[in-house]
Amino acid sequence: MNVEELVREALREQADEQAPARAGFADRVLAVRRRRRTRGFVAVATATAAVVAVAVGVPLLDSGKDDVRPAGIVQRGGDSAHPDQSPPRDLIGAGDAVLAAYYTAKTHYTSGSKSGTSVRTYWLLDPKTGTYEKDPRWSFVAVAPGLKTAAVLEQNLPADRIGLLDLATGEVDRWIQVEHGVGGLAFSRDGTRLVATTYNENPDRRDEAGGETGWVSVYRDAIRSGFYVLDVASGQGSWSPVARDRDILGRKDFAFSRAGDRVYSQIIGRADGLQQFYDLKGKKVAAPANERYLRSDVDARLSPNGRLAALGLEKEVAGSPGKSYSSIRDPLTNKEITKVRSGQLLAWVDDKRLIGWERVTSLEESYRPQLVLVTIGSDKVVPLSGVSEQGDNTGGLEWEPVFARR
Repeated sequence: MNVEELVREALREQADEQAPARAGFADRVLAVRRRRRTRGFVAVATATAAVVAVAVGVPLLDSGKDDVRPAGIVQRGGDSAHPDQSPPRDLIGAGDAVLAAYYTAKTHYTSGSKSGTSVRTYWLLDPKTGTYEKDPRWSFVAVAPGLKTAAVLEQNLPADRIGLLDLATGEVDRWIQVEHGVGGLAFSRDGTRLVATTYNENPDRRDEAGGETGWVSVYRDAIRSGFYVLDVASGQGSWSPVARDRDILGRKDFAFSRAGDRVYSQIIGRADGLQQFYDLKGKKVAAPANERYLRSDVDARLSPNGRLAALGLEKEVAGSPGKSYSSIRDPLTNKEITKVRSGQLLAWVDDKRLIGWERVTSLEESYRPQLVLVTIGSDKVVPLSGVSEQGDNTGGLEWEPVFARR
């Protein structure tokens, strides 16, 4: 074995031992870009070490000096609950899952018409104080892993630009201009890319159509036009059109698959959580093997290690109002492994714990839930927030959570 082969073998061994990039990698990339504007590289003396670091993983370069997160607020570890607060005022989180933001929605009626638009108002987590602060500038917010950066859209959708918001300062670091109007955003699992769903009209427009809720989105033609896949650090990417389906439910945003090589959304016209996957060029494709049985309306999806799937099968226990369970399954076979408390699973805390909505009323009463922490193999429920009330006549809750990983 010659020297070149020995070096390659050593690098492979180090790469196998190196931990994967931590959450917030995209934020660290952006921070590095900002630092490079004011100072040059000091790397000549450590060139060999730098080469090895790049070969085995960028996290070796992360010194943590620019981490703006104060100890005890959004750093790793520790649970924070406020069961007396709804909507919450102070940080709620457990393990790697943090309530990064929440929003309320209210229908603004068009003058002299029975139609209107559902408008969101967001409260974002301030990493300096650990409190939620109202920020009415944004119609849509997605928070990146690491809780340093949020992608935001201004009011009056669809928007012609995407902002990258520094959550520590509350200021937009950079705008990404787009040719096709955007109505929804989602980060990839590692936070390095954005999928931005494009619409020809505001996806939150509502028309009165009768029924129990009184309000639904009704369009003669599909309004979703496609999606962008954008690199967060550079802002570069491409737009892919999506074949139109008849849209009777309005907003149907795209999100990345676990591996990030596909996107998915709820099937247009279906309210049962079924999902359709697309390749990054906008062509319909089969679901990945580990996501084929997931539901688009169950936000928790796969556990951090990818071995468990969260599915929503709410069942109330006789004589125990509000005591409901969801199914935990093998993602490859759809075989049920166990059940866990909570009727609507929102986020995995770790490979054994989840955060979900747990209703405190019986199925015969109005739906009133609170955020809870539940554990696989235990019937114990730990309240994290106060009880949410019903929202306005769009059928939603008083406030809706936005979770992100630390």
